[in-house]
Amino acid sequence: QGSVDCPNLEFEYGDADGHGAELAELYSYTEEPELSTNRRCFEEDFHTQVQGRRWLELDEAQQKAYVMRLLDGLEVVNRDKRLKVARAILYLAQGVFGDCDNEGDVLHWSRHNSFLLYKLGTFTAFLELLNMEIDNSQACSSALRKPAISLADSTELRVLLSVMYLMVENIRVEQEADPPEWKTCRETFRMELSFPVHTEEPFALLLFTMVTKFCSGHAPHFPMKKVLLLLWKVLLFTLGGFEALQVMKVRKREELGLPPLPEDSIQVMRSMRAASPPTYSIELTEQQQQKRGHRSRRPLVKQDSLDIYNERDPFKNDEAGVDEEENDDVDSGIEGELYLMERDAIIPVLPAQRPPIERVSFPKGLPWAPKVRQKDIEHFLEASRNKFIGFTLGQDTETLIGLPRPIHESVKTLKQHKYVSISDVQIKNEEELEKCPMSLGEEEVQETPCEILYRAMLYNLPQYMIALLKILLAAAPTSKAKTDSINILADVLPEEMPITVLQSMKLGIDVNRHKEIIVKSISALLLLLLKHFKLNHIYQFEYVSQHLVFANCIPLILKFFNQNIMSYITAKNSISVLDYPHCTVYDLPELTAESLEAGDNNQFCWRNLFSCINLLRILNKLTKWKHSRTMMLVVFKSAPILKRALKVKQAMMQLYVLKLLKIQTKYLGRQWRKSNMKTMSAIYQKVRHRMNDDWAYGNDIDARPWDFQAEECTLRANIEAFNSRRYDKPQDSEFAPVDNCLQSVLGQRLELPEDFHYSYELWLEREVFSQPICWEELLHYQ
Repeated sequence: QGSVDCPNLEFEYGDADGHGAELAELYSYTEEPELSTNRRCFEEDFHTQVQGRRWLELDEAQQKAYVMRLLDGLEVVNRDKRLKVARAILYLAQGVFGDCDNEGDVLHWSRHNSFLLYKLGTFTAFLELLNMEIDNSQACSSALRKPAISLADSTELRVLLSVMYLMVENIRVEQEADPPEWKTCRETFRMELSFPVHTEEPFALLLFTMVTKFCSGHAPHFPMKKVLLLLWKVLLFTLGGFEALQVMKVRKREELGLPPLPEDSIQVMRSMRAASPPTYSIELTEQQQQKRGHRSRRPLVKQDSLDIYNERDPFKNDEAGVDEEENDDVDSGIEGELYLMERDAIIPVLPAQRPPIERVSFPKGLPWAPKVRQKDIEHFLEASRNKFIGFTLGQDTETLIGLPRPIHESVKTLKQHKYVSISDVQIKNEEELEKCPMSLGEEEVQETPCEILYRAMLYNLPQYMIALLKILLAAAPTSKAKTDSINILADVLPEEMPITVLQSMKLGIDVNRHKEIIVKSISALLLLLLKHFKLNHIYQFEYVSQHLVFANCIPLILKFFNQNIMSYITAKNSISVLDYPHCTVYDLPELTAESLEAGDNNQFCWRNLFSCINLLRILNKLTKWKHSRTMMLVVFKSAPILKRALKVKQAMMQLYVLKLLKIQTKYLGRQWRKSNMKTMSAIYQKVRHRMNDDWAYGNDIDARPWDFQAEECTLRANIEAFNSRRYDKPQDSEFAPVDNCLQSVLGQRLELPEDFHYSYELWLEREVFSQPICWEELLHYQ
């Protein structure tokens, strides 16, 4: 796999794929026969009620009346009758495809019916049924007894979750032509999902509970893919997608009185272009052999290594400047010789005959405005004062007495680019609240959907994270099928296993697609949680990320990327003729082994590229500014894995890979930097610069061994202090008056657990009579 065979990928990153694609991923191909079952259930009932007319011909009042009748049918005791009614409702949500001629109609009626169903209270009715189904111990125990679980074990759950997913997804997606009443419907639904009224917990929490129950092995029949897709879409709907996040971030900075953001990161990334992937070790050795043979013949350098410099590089003639510090070392000899040879191989001299006009059209400057933290200015001044005056002034960044003119200039430049993040402000406020709890009083916490979700998730958050990562591990393509790993294929395997080669090929594609969709939903929902919690409060984000790190998220993501990432991104695990809504309106062509093998003619698989970018973003979120976690990247030898991921020519994915390489460059040693100058150059072009950040050369204080535990422990202590201050109920317990009267203390009624009465004598024997009491010691102590 050289770097030539991957063309630029025309990939548009967003909150989710196209509307049709997102609906299609809800169903596995083995579920396809159930579409006609749903249709049959609907038509049997509909034709008894409405003679000789189709659903599309009814006016709104008649449609409402019919749906109300169906909803009444959900109240019956008989389980099979309930399932039939639920299937009829699912057929409505699927867009009454029996009456439609093309895919557009199906999607149109699916949206129309979803809004209608929501207005008549279908979601609440299905929520009750879902709760009943989750608590159905009979289904759990029968699933636990079976040697192999199949689709049939989760029929009711799949019907309920499908209706809920179709409603959430259809109502969530905004379209130009939506009537105003749909817009109000959307807002009401969002409020209903975010701010629970009757139940004490948001809907997302119920789905998280399903995930943990599934992972604990108590409910192996839960259709996990549908649960995770629904959970991701509910979070996307209630918390907001990436663009909404950007708007919230801008608003929050205004509220805190911080200067506006230097740029809109979403827009900057969209306008970025992919660089050619770096040369790989095999190619490098070839080049070096060529070099040794032909020291004088320049043109033999591979054209490929020129590419990155043809990418409109404003620093075209400044190669010498990049390597100044390296050349300061006086160790010439063989290493210097090799180094020069490699520079020849990697940084070719420009051909002289190129017309000068092209030089003019290069866009000047870098894609990102540089940023400086307050801490960086303090470090810089501390070093300067030590050098020139011989003592330091702590955190004072104003006094410049005794420092030479150039230092004044440097400080001025640093301050111009100083960036204060929302997190910095939150950490500072938290420190003050911890210091003076009495004088500052209660803090006002805004009741945002994010805040409510965090409060609900708080006590079981570690279990939720472990469960999600367990499923992610089971769905990763690099995972071997271990016997102890959880079975995530319960909602894809048919009752009768395939007999013919064609059937087993189809099932193989289905299983791979199923796993890819699970990876996509988990990666997207984890990223959403991290980004929203970070904006809401930095310590909420740190709590989630610390539990992800403790649950081995970093090696898990690296393991995921330790595969042929190009073949994962171009995988063709889908059969487009079987996708909903196509399969509902067109007759299926005869499937053959050849047509299955050929797959669709897409250049890449959207969901897999989306998953890869999300996982890289999560890894960046976990490791940024965390020295101990950066060292984990180094220890797990992530550099070659990440470098391989650069083969994918997609700007956004490359950017996040380069960020991860940048933070560990100084620990990878000089030899690595020498042989990877192309990657270094790509980092320089694409990643944001931090002024006086010594990322490329390990002269930094951080490069020394560090007490890693201490860093995580301090962070953990801060998180626990935040959680207990804000969320533990008896907040003023320390300052409550204490009752010192013996009579009233002994006279209080204590609520004892029921089983205490049975074991009371045993307790007395163990805790009182058998414990020796040294009365003398007690007297001495006073």
